[in-house]
Amino acid sequence: MKRIVLAISVISILTACSHKPDKQAELDNLKKQEAELKSKIATLEAEINKSDSVQSGIAVSVASLKTAVFKNFIDVVGHVEADENVSISSEMPGTITKINVKVGDEVKKGDVLAETDARAIAQQISDLQTNTDLVNQIFDKTKSLWDQKIGTEVQFLQAKTNKESMEKKMAALQEQLRMSKIISPINGTIDAVDIKLGQMVMPGLAAIRVINFSNLKVKADVAESYASKIKKGSEVIVRFPDTNDSLITKVNFVARAINNSTRSFTVEVLLDNKQEYHPNMISRLNIKDYESSAPEIIVPVKTIQRDENNASFVYVAEGSAVKKHLVTLGKVYNGMAEISSGLKEGDQLIVSGYDVINEGSTIIYKK
Repeated sequence: MKRIVLAISVISILTACSHKPDKQAELDNLKKQEAELKSKIATLEAEINKSDSVQSGIAVSVASLKTAVFKNFIDVVGHVEADENVSISSEMPGTITKINVKVGDEVKKGDVLAETDARAIAQQISDLQTNTDLVNQIFDKTKSLWDQKIGTEVQFLQAKTNKESMEKKMAALQEQLRMSKIISPINGTIDAVDIKLGQMVMPGLAAIRVINFSNLKVKADVAESYASKIKKGSEVIVRFPDTNDSLITKVNFVARAINNSTRSFTVEVLLDNKQEYHPNMISRLNIKDYESSAPEIIVPVKTIQRDENNASFVYVAEGSAVKKHLVTLGKVYNGMAEISSGLKEGDQLIVSGYDVINEGSTIIYKK
């Protein structure tokens, strides 16, 4: 039995010794691969570090500065008005018997737009006309006799007085007949008809509206502080938010009087004859109150910062470096600022990333 155990032990030792060289070879191979991987890792790290050293810096965007004429505008709200916008009413009480127009019709000054019941007046005129004819005949005969020195002066004067009295009565009735009609006082377009046949109308109650659309204007109130800056002929941009329309024109009228309650003065701008404009339409007026005498540098207001001395400055890119430029501000309008000094044409103003850099920072340019 001991011999058997001994034999098994010897066989195991021999087997172990026979596998040892194979494991050693495998270990050596793995160590060789490890060395090669470490070499590759070191090479890649070196290349990445080299790339980072070239690309290191804060990404910014720049804009090349150019000169331009700077304009400053005053923004005010106005509304469209018509110089000739009338609401016509009847001049005497009556019942509407005839309407001669409808909305949209073009009319001329003196056109009869509607009529009220005037039969009683017409009858009175007819009766009076008969008496007037008789009085005129008597006057003509009396005058003829008086010219021949026949009759008395009293008879002549009485005939003349009767004639003149009849003429005045006739004129009064003719005026009443005219007042029974609603007549347009202007050339224009019928904008509203607020009466119906058979309706009772009274003086002072609106019946028909007529507007002359060829004389529209925008009227606005401007603060007193701008009284010395806005003149007749000043450039103005008129915008209509409701129609998304605009036009560039000039101020036509500037009031000299200041309103005591609002401390403002009135300006007016004439419009063209586009049908898109309507009385009482809201508009926005950008009235120019300043223009630089020569082209100057203009920069976005957002790029201007202040230092510990409250001095205004901007950052300018010079290659991969950042330079701080102190600037003198002029007028500011619509997000843009006029620069009186500190910058020149061609400077590369940093317009993006300016809030995360300092003078001397290393930068790269965004593509």
